[in-house]
Amino acid sequence: MHKMKTITKQSLVLIVLLLIFTTVFGQSNNFEISKNLDIYATLFKELNTNYVDDIKPGELMKTGIDAMLESLDPYTVYIPEAEVEDYKFIATGQYGGIGALIHKQGDYVVISEPYEGNPAQKQGLKAGDKILEIDGVSAKGKSTSDVSSILKGQPGTKVKLLIERESEDHPIEKDLERENVKIDNIPYFTMVADGIGYIKLTGFTQNAGKEVKEAFLDLKGKNNLHGIILDLRGNGGGLLQEAVNISNIFVDKGQNIVSTKGKLPNKNNTYRTLEPAVDKDISLVVLVDNSSASASEIVAGAIQDLDRGIVIGQRTFGKGLVQNVIPLSYNAQAKITVAKYYIPSGRCIQAIDYSHKDENGVAERVPDSLIMTFNTKNGRSVHDGLGIEPDVQVEPEKLSNISYSLLTKYLIFDFANKYAREHPEIAPPDQFTISEDIFNNFVGYISDKDYEYTTKCEETLEKLKKYAEAEEYFEDIQGEYEQLAAKLREIKEGDIERHEEEIKDILKLEIVSRYYYQKGKIIASLASDKDLDKAIEILNEKNTYLAILDGSFKQDKEN
Repeated sequence: MHKMKTITKQSLVLIVLLLIFTTVFGQSNNFEISKNLDIYATLFKELNTNYVDDIKPGELMKTGIDAMLESLDPYTVYIPEAEVEDYKFIATGQYGGIGALIHKQGDYVVISEPYEGNPAQKQGLKAGDKILEIDGVSAKGKSTSDVSSILKGQPGTKVKLLIERESEDHPIEKDLERENVKIDNIPYFTMVADGIGYIKLTGFTQNAGKEVKEAFLDLKGKNNLHGIILDLRGNGGGLLQEAVNISNIFVDKGQNIVSTKGKLPNKNNTYRTLEPAVDKDISLVVLVDNSSASASEIVAGAIQDLDRGIVIGQRTFGKGLVQNVIPLSYNAQAKITVAKYYIPSGRCIQAIDYSHKDENGVAERVPDSLIMTFNTKNGRSVHDGLGIEPDVQVEPEKLSNISYSLLTKYLIFDFANKYAREHPEIAPPDQFTISEDIFNNFVGYISDKDYEYTTKCEETLEKLKKYAEAEEYFEDIQGEYEQLAAKLREIKEGDIERHEEEIKDILKLEIVSRYYYQKGKIIASLASDKDLDKAIEILNEKNTYLAILDGSFKQDKEN
């Protein structure tokens, strides 16, 4: 006789809640919602009772929730209790853990970079350390998310790692105590030219506005500033209010920076600057790229719309949606898109229309026919639906095939680890360079490694062969085909020499990070930064700067 499976407490509570919702919505005559919640609760109950194997209600529920939310937009997500710590980091910049970046390499997760001053670095973990065991349990085959969730935890708790290090004959045990890991919003600020300051902002967590203000005042107090560069490249955003606070440093009190509009009246708000500007006259450049999003776009867009400064770099990501984190039962949370935001000109820069998807379920970009023109304070034309288009475009550096292969196959990463083991110290990050000896050593290191890659030319040639064979032409062109294929192989063999300077730049940053961590990498990168060079050039040419703001500047297309 069949024995009914026992419904878990979690499932029972869920069903009761759904039935309560059914009653509430039923009373408000919302029959469609009431009906579907009832169907969902009934299906969940019958699955638990009748499915041939035991189900895991928590996992099944999360799968269903994730699939439902995926049909909306990528920012509306369910956060189970076990993952709340990760989302706490978005708002606060803090989490409990050991403080290290990790990645998967082969069967194991490897330390990419310890954060300076945090448990991993203080206990001697190094880039390249392979995590064999965590608290006595094998880590083989574990994903980065699996390992990350185990390494994170309440500050003060302990975790034991067994690691393998290439230079050591035997595995090493490391006992670490988790701490409150704080990632700085500003990893670095400095003077980059006579009279020109630079602030690198990587996050918009709590106090970001205060930290930018303090960095700016520090630079201004110690130097005769006539220009400031705020670097938002790679900054995916964070708290909306911090974007307003940062804008307030350069924009006077009472100015509308961003407005939000949602379905509920309480989501319709206008956020204005609350304090007098710290400096409303200094020349200002905001650097952006394709990864600048959300709060970064609010700052860049407000500065552009108000003609308070100029934006340099590449078009931004285009995220004009606002999320709120809403508590659920059992300490779970939901991050839900509740509104769109609009910057001072009145435009929303959201680039993807998630309410319209193609037959494959892929959301589409806002079509050109629906793009609208708005005006900045000075009357310059700007557009919605496109992210923030810089006032001065700088072509992004395109990574060569060989550099991409060397990076993704971790050969540059592994060589940097080897170099750091063999060299106890190097020059400061702004002075260290990749000499010919170092580069030749690297070439020798990869000589017996696999870094094979396929170029677009090779892909096209292979397609030609397939088409020619299908149409029975290949026999007539086989000789020419083989000659061209051989020539391409010959050319490709010279890619290391052809892209030597690019490979040297990547090597430099990777090696510097072994000694000076993230801050050192930023310092080293400034030496060959085209966007930064353009910003300095324009800040030193007051007439050009003013011409951009009044709309009379025409950019040379070669830039």
